[in-house]
Amino acid sequence: MVRLAELVLRHKALVAVFWLVAMVAGGATAGLTTERLVVDFSLPGQSGYETEKQLVETYGGGPDEGTHVLAVTVPEGTTVDAERDAVDGVFRAHEREYPQYRMVWQGNSGSDSFVTDDGRTAYGIVVDEKFTSFDFVPAFRATLPLLEAQEAATGFDVRTTGYFELSEGNAESSEGGEPPSVLKETLFGALGALVVLLFVFASFLALVPLAIAAVSILSTFLCVLAVSTVTDVSFVVQFLIALVGLGLAIDYSLLIVTRWREEREHGRENGDAVIESMRTAGHAVVSSAGTVAISLLALVVVPVPFLRSMGFGGMLIPLVSMLVVLTLLPAMLGGIGPRVDWPRIRHESSASRAWTAWARGVARHRWVAAGVGMLLLVLLIAPVFDIKVGLPRTESLATQGPAVETLGDLRDGGVPAGVVTPLEVLVRGDDPVASADRVVDELASVDGVAFAVAPDDPAWQKDGTAVVHVVPERELVDIETSQVVERVQDVVLQIDGVEGVAGAGATVLDYTDAVFKRLPAVMALIALATFLLLVRTFRSLLLPLKAVLLNVLSVAATFGFVVLFWQYGNGSEAVFDIASTGAITFWLPVLIFAFLFGLSMDYEVFILSRMREEYDRTGSTRVAVTEGLGRTGRLVTSAALILLGAARLE
Repeated sequence: MVRLAELVLRHKALVAVFWLVAMVAGGATAGLTTERLVVDFSLPGQSGYETEKQLVETYGGGPDEGTHVLAVTVPEGTTVDAERDAVDGVFRAHEREYPQYRMVWQGNSGSDSFVTDDGRTAYGIVVDEKFTSFDFVPAFRATLPLLEAQEAATGFDVRTTGYFELSEGNAESSEGGEPPSVLKETLFGALGALVVLLFVFASFLALVPLAIAAVSILSTFLCVLAVSTVTDVSFVVQFLIALVGLGLAIDYSLLIVTRWREEREHGRENGDAVIESMRTAGHAVVSSAGTVAISLLALVVVPVPFLRSMGFGGMLIPLVSMLVVLTLLPAMLGGIGPRVDWPRIRHESSASRAWTAWARGVARHRWVAAGVGMLLLVLLIAPVFDIKVGLPRTESLATQGPAVETLGDLRDGGVPAGVVTPLEVLVRGDDPVASADRVVDELASVDGVAFAVAPDDPAWQKDGTAVVHVVPERELVDIETSQVVERVQDVVLQIDGVEGVAGAGATVLDYTDAVFKRLPAVMALIALATFLLLVRTFRSLLLPLKAVLLNVLSVAATFGFVVLFWQYGNGSEAVFDIASTGAITFWLPVLIFAFLFGLSMDYEVFILSRMREEYDRTGSTRVAVTEGLGRTGRLVTSAALILLGAARLE
């Protein structure tokens, strides 16, 4: 690190020009980079996904691409049967004007299940086209002009609802919102970071970490562009670059800049202060970046392209941030550092009095502190054993708006809650229609299935195949409710010609099989690689082992808090006006573990590195703990606050 710092200081201008070119190139090609990112949630080899894939290839869409419910309510004093021709006209107009969407309703299924108990509302389920990008217009929004025209012409109440429509939140209309803006959210996160940095440095030096973050983010985009020419990279990576890139670049800058100020306060000449900060804090940055990169790279063992590409793309974030911080930052400090460190309101000549007092209290009452800490961890970890993976329930998606009211009216009319998460059974063979009819008959007695229909319609029978539409009694949004899919599979896969079952419930089972069976391997790989890296860093076996074990406990406690807050709803409604979700989105746990393990280890490395340095200097464990935490407590807290602010990007 000393040789690197000396090299950078000798060639400050060259280093600055190199990263300036990289930043400009990254900014100029950012649009091309985002265009090359792919929307791919495939699960190769999984039954539900493979069935959905065949449905999309043959019919242009499937239940996983999105469905919505079209409801037509006649005025009070009359019934659907009395207004049959006019009601059927609404559905037939929809089929005629939008042939790209498959729709099942009473007219093409012959099932009375598509009329509510009071006889005033008829409904149909519309299957969307394949989702391709954020510019994609879902069927419930694309068909809105026709539905408004039909409502005006007939005097009926024509409405839509569905899982994807509800997921837009408490919207008063179905016009939709803007696609997420990486630039806007990054600027928002940077503004929050600037507030924290101004508090930490109390000088114009607060702008330096933000400049480093800008270079890191745009340079990472340039690297992702290169990677995208070799392999697919998920569109989610762009948000991770903005979120994690902003947080990590500022975190690493904080560590080095704070140490640089400390060394200058102790009387070192500027160049020597840069070298010393690189020798100490720079070494910690390398270790921290290594732990984050390892955690993300471990995602490649999961057989899900979406997560694998995030592993490859995400790994670049800490590595590029590290390179920028270890080269451009010392060049800036060695050149303009003293001039921008004005006014020098806050000084680094001594450790934080508040954090030093806290460390002394912990050291003095270490058994009490350890007991209280372990008790809190146990209380937070306990809910983890009740974690459910899947999708949020509709109640947590929105609490008001037309879609909520429509779904409520349908349920009051006896429509099964599972209408928003239907299944589809694909049948292929010499006589697919006969096989489809048999599937309908067999599913009539399956526990958890409200009803099943095989529409007698060319849109549902193509190229030697037929589709059976299945409406479950409950929403199939988590591993518990999705067990009905297993019962459906046990029955229909015994019938000749049945290819498989697709739908939200099948996807939950697919992800559980593909991801969570590999999660122990991912966790073990991350923990082992991190342990070996820290052994090299601290020249110790006990310190890395302690760090890994405590990190696992802290990650488990975080998962427990997620279950308490979101799955149980203890706080989500009060803070965000979101009801309990009932489940954690199925792909989040493994992704959270990979990021969280690396980032939390980041802070532990910051603290332990300084403690180890103080121990080597004094030989006293008590002094090492007190001085180490006194020097890094405010730094780590500030870094966490910055990342918390940037987390709005998610």
